[in-house]
Amino acid sequence: MAYADFLTALMAFFLMLWLVSGVSPDSRSMIADYFTGKDTAAASGPLVEIRQSETFRLYETLRTDEALAAAGNNLQLIQAPDGIRLNLVDTNARPLFASESGALTEAGEALTLQLGQAISGLAGPITIEGHTDAFPSLDANRTNWDISSERANAARRILVSAGVSTDRVRAVTGLADTSPLNPGEPHLSANRRISILLHSDG
Repeated sequence: MAYADFLTALMAFFLMLWLVSGVSPDSRSMIADYFTGKDTAAASGPLVEIRQSETFRLYETLRTDEALAAAGNNLQLIQAPDGIRLNLVDTNARPLFASESGALTEAGEALTLQLGQAISGLAGPITIEGHTDAFPSLDANRTNWDISSERANAARRILVSAGVSTDRVRAVTGLADTSPLNPGEPHLSANRRISILLHSDG
């Protein structure tokens, strides 16, 4: 080895020592595992927890469920910061809710039942929200608050009948037209929906 090459290698060695001295013990362990050929993924607890978390498994289960996939535009699966949000969305082609009523249509009941069966074996709290479009109720004695609350509670009953434990239900809420799915078009049919939040916390 030439003298210049020796000095270069020596400087690189001391530079490596200086860099490693400022690294945490856990990071040093991961670096050592990398150079010794150990599986760093297996040593990374948080990554394993994410992969094995109920939220991740549930998302994958629902995303690949053929029966739910057949729902098409009537079902939205969204990863939210606090869990997974499932929107059962009304469409003109396939209405899920009876007009001016808190009742679900036959298609709405069937989809909610399918969803309940898919999540019945899981743990974790859920919140059920009812939403309407911005058209006011034609019944002077009923408001969109009443209709959205009744639809949310109707969905709760169907979910429970599908095997979802009542202990998991954290809240059942009617939000009327205050939280449209499409804020720029509050009268769209898609704003009529049931939103089920599967909380990631216990």
